[in-house]
Parts: sequence; structure tokens; C-alpha cells
Amino acid sequence: MEEKKFYVNEYAVVDDNVEIGEGTKVWHFSHVQKGAKIGKKCVLGQNVNVANNVEIGNFVKIQNNVSVYEGVKLEDYVFCGPSMVFTNILDPRSKYPQVGAEFYVETLVKEGASLGANSTIVCGTTIGRFAFVGAGAVVTKNVPDFAQVVGNPARIVAWRSEAGRKLQFDENGFASCERSGKKYQYVEDHVVEVE
Repeated sequence: MEEKKFYVNEYAVVDDNVEIGEGTKVWHFSHVQKGAKIGKKCVLGQNVNVANNVEIGNFVKIQNNVSVYEGVKLEDYVFCGPSMVFTNILDPRSKYPQVGAEFYVETLVKEGASLGANSTIVCGTTIGRFAFVGAGAVVTKNVPDFAQVVGNPARIVAWRSEAGRKLQFDENGFASCERSGKKYQYVEDHVVEVE
């Protein structure tokens, strides 16, 4: 029997027809459902549910008590804080169930984004590259790359570098990150990385 190159705790459940990358860890009471694809060196904390056909990139960290529903895609290096929430239906009603992928509204979380503890991401939104969603924020619309959002509904309060440092722009709209050495420019309500 071939040795697995990933770790699944004895109290976790992994369905058949699942792809799990090398070095990934799936911890207690978690469930990875049929058709899910999880990249390499990810960590799924305690009580994480990854629904059918979900795609998760490499180096993703999902903290305890998070459900990643069908229709959600996480790119590389995404961080999901404890008990944060994804949705996948815009108008749920128990009396009028909407079961099946044709009802799900897609959500994309781009590379390096961080979703704080207890935040809620309403389906149909895109969270930009290296965006930072504060703890408890409720995201109801797209979040630009490098934006830091807080509140309900979430609003932009600052800009963060790839390394997570708050960016301080000069009079010409340029900033640099002392942690990574990367440079950024503020242009018409969004931030871009400068080559």
C-alpha cells in the first residue's frame, strides 16, 4: 500500500474521489467531501468542512469551525480565521429549498487574502489579492487587491502590503513595505504593486 503524503487525523472524514496535496494536514472532526481538490501544504483546523467540488490552492490555512461551501474557490496562501463564514445562496428559504450547484453563487478569494475571525463573506463577491478582511466584518461587495476592510457592511479603511504591513503613501501616491521591500502606488481608488 502506498504511503500517503498528507496527514488526516483519525477523527476526520475524507470521502472518496478527493485530491489532497503533499504535506497538507486535516485535523479532528473535519470533513472533506467528494470532488474536493486541496493543494499542497494546507492546514485544515478542527471542525472544518470542505464541500463537494471545492477548489483550494496551495499553502492555505483554514482555522477551526469554518465551512467552505460549494461555489467557493480559495487561491494560494489564503488565510481563513476561526469561525468565519462563507455563503453560497443569496436568498435562502427553508420552505423553498435550493439544492444543487445550479443555485450556488460563486465566491472567489484571491491569492494571499486574509479573512478575519467571525467575518462573513456574502456569496457572489471576489476578495482581491492580499486583501485583509477584519474580524467580524460582513463583506457584501468585491474587495480590491491590498484593501483592508472592516465593519458591517465592510468598507475600506486602509491598504496593506503583500506582507500585511499598513501602507503609508507619500504625496505622489507611492508607498513601500519595510517587511518585504516591495513598492506600491495608489491609483484612482485602488493600489497596484510597482515593478
